Amino acid sequence: MRYFVSGEQQRKLLLNALVLMFLAYMFLQWISNGMMYFHRMDLTFDSVVTYYNGNGEQFIPAKSYDGMLEVLHFHLFSMGMLAVTLTHLMLMTEFSTRLKIWLSSLTFFSAIAEELAGWLVRFTHPLFAYFKIGMFITLEFSLFVLIVTVSWSLISARSKIKRGSKSS
Repeated sequence: MRYFVSGEQQRKLLLNALVLMFLAYMFLQWISNGMMYFHRMDLTFDSVVTYYNGNGEQFIPAKSYDGMLEVLHFHLFSMGMLAVTLTHLMLMTEFSTRLKIWLSSLTFFSAIAEELAGWLVRFTHPLFAYFKIGMFITLEFSLFVLIVTVSWSLISARSKIKRGSKSS
């Protein structure tokens, strides 16, 4: 990361390429996150409530406390690492501080809220299904914006490096 802070990324095409490959990998993770969500439910109230609370007529069991705790345990770590990595990379771009703070906060909030929303649906009230849907959309949006902004910044830096080396 020191390459971003010191400005050495302008001279380090390899690091730039490695971060772009990481971002491509994160884009695939972003796609699979959406695919997993839509495999289990969709953006409707009923599908979210059925996924968490079950449906006796369709023989769909409710999510258990133990099962949800296992998923939460893994997701808190993995989504935290994803959020800190992407926001850290975004902090090293030339975008405004206001955008960086806003997008970082939105990403962390939506990641935590999206994880907890299922618990609220299951153990508090089904109306939290709307919150779950909103937080899923917000998380996917914020992750996509992070991937795109950092990628755009790195691609712009590569273009500047190449233009600079051609004029030398």
